Amino acid sequence: VQLVESGGGSVQAGGSLTLSCVASGKSIATYAMGWFRQAPGAEREGVAGIDAEVGSTIYADSVEGRFTISRDDARQTVSLQMNSLRVEDTAMYYCAAEPSPVPQPLALHEYRHWGRGTQVTVS
Repeated sequence: VQLVESGGGSVQAGGSLTLSCVASGKSIATYAMGWFRQAPGAEREGVAGIDAEVGSTIYADSVEGRFTISRDDARQTVSLQMNSLRVEDTAMYYCAAEPSPVPQPLALHEYRHWGRGTQVTVS
């Protein structure tokens, strides 16, 4: 499965952005999907995950209550709505996919399919 992210950009603190990840090659209906981010000089970290079928979600503590992950399998799309953005949210954001089940949805090693990322800058 191939993944392409979009929707990144520059925004002031307190603002909002919505990231999208469009998949191709295979139906994502049976895939767990995740959003990760990597700030300069930092390790890549899990931000949000959503499983297949039931659509259960999980979030990193740092974004809980501010970010919302959702999926539209018919459109092969996973989105990340980001509200109340902070300077520390600045990072490259990556979409990831892996056939369900994924025991640890915010762990990098669980995913084999990755997009190239979209940059989010909060000032």
